[in-house]
Amino acid sequence: MKAINDLLRHNASIAPLISQAVDRVIARGWYILGPEVQAFEQAFAVHCGTAGCAAVANGTDALELALRALGVAAEGEVITVANAGGYCTAAILAIGARPVYVDIQPDMMTLDPALLPAACSARTKAIVVTHLYGRMADMPRVLEFAAAAGVPVLEDCAQAHGASQHGRRAGSWGRAGAFSFYPTKNLGALGDGAVVGNDPAVLARVRQLRQYGWGRKYESELRGGRNSRLDELQAAILLAKLPFLDGWNARRRSISARYRQRITHPLVTCPPAAGDDFVAHLFVVRAKQRDALRRHLAAAGVPADVHYPIPDHRQAAWPDLAPSAALPETERAAREVLTLPCFPEMDESEVDLVCAAVNDRSP
Repeated sequence: MKAINDLLRHNASIAPLISQAVDRVIARGWYILGPEVQAFEQAFAVHCGTAGCAAVANGTDALELALRALGVAAEGEVITVANAGGYCTAAILAIGARPVYVDIQPDMMTLDPALLPAACSARTKAIVVTHLYGRMADMPRVLEFAAAAGVPVLEDCAQAHGASQHGRRAGSWGRAGAFSFYPTKNLGALGDGAVVGNDPAVLARVRQLRQYGWGRKYESELRGGRNSRLDELQAAILLAKLPFLDGWNARRRSISARYRQRITHPLVTCPPAAGDDFVAHLFVVRAKQRDALRRHLAAAGVPADVHYPIPDHRQAAWPDLAPSAALPETERAAREVLTLPCFPEMDESEVDLVCAAVNDRSP
């Protein structure tokens, strides 16, 4: 294996459909916010079970524009987690707001709803819930608190395309859901994003903000707008891929189940079993001797990566973001997490090779 996610093999599985999509766009001669984007927005909203979708340039823009559409502004506070790669923090800071970090549940590695009351204040303008590694956070508990506190919830669904909890898809629980279509995602183009939701006013504001804040062409009505538009080529590719998403996710779950069954090393802990709320965007184990395991796997020809090695509040770029409360589980996860290969085109022999390499490492 060359990488933890082999995009050449993945896209080759539907290469003729991708080529047809690209050819269709080029022949039409309409490249920005045209019929392909409209068709994808409609199809993806149906897939997510939401009233609408506004496609934007990337997942970070999706977070920022959704937060702006929810009314978050400079000096406001946004509750989130610090173990998800810094993307949400970057979006919050771009608005001039401040992230307030809460710790994670150690088994799920997603936001711990029990810690929300202590983090919430009169300055809290939103809660961002990240569905990390393809596993949905505990949305019923989060929404129960948010409704009582009167705070909107934004779902960060960048790693959870197609996941569902209690029959509701990721992105349909909060006031809005932000997606990335980065190439390695469960549903990936060549790198773009979208905001979904059931609130027409929020979606309308996102559509204005993605295009300079225009109400009508060349007439800016909203501050904070920019050029953040999904192009027709990306939309056409996503339209071609969307019908395969559930099948790809099922294969990812099957690979995850095989890993859980066959990895038996006493110092390596697999993520807990799950149902439709887990789409195995990444298969992340925890290892007490993570760096030694990673070196061992590299020597055995097994690629591995760390998602993510440095919590947001430890990043050199953000020295002023020290959390008000300790984040022991976040810190521990950063020391232990290791991502193993997991993509739909892996076969059983490749999965078994990874398992054998993990199990062969002496304590």
